[in-house]
Amino acid sequence: MKKYLAISVVLLTIVAFASGVMAQTPAKPAPQPAAEKSKVESPKAEKKESPQTMDVSGIVTAYQAGKTIKVKGKDMAFEITGDTKVKGEVKEGANITVTYKKEGDKMVATAITVATEKKS
Repeated sequence: MKKYLAISVVLLTIVAFASGVMAQTPAKPAPQPAAEKSKVESPKAEKKESPQTMDVSGIVTAYQAGKTIKVKGKDMAFEITGDTKVKGEVKEGANITVTYKKEGDKMVATAITVATEKKS
């Protein structure tokens, strides 16, 4: 009888340890250090912060200094902000190139360059 009791205790001990090992979940991959996370996330943030700029060239049909400019050729209108860089004298009839970005449904001029007339 003592023999059966000893075998039962040994078997129960083995089962107890084996079930603990089987119940373990697989190890999760090590989390990335904070420096690597910021490198991975920063390009996404940069894309959102700096929208793509585009260019359009044409002739000025209407101009309100510091407010708006309309360009013939593409028939587009742009808002002018305090950050808009203007190179040359903008006036109606001038040939210009506008660099702009879209902010929502608005087109905001970031730079206006007046084309210089070539003398022959």
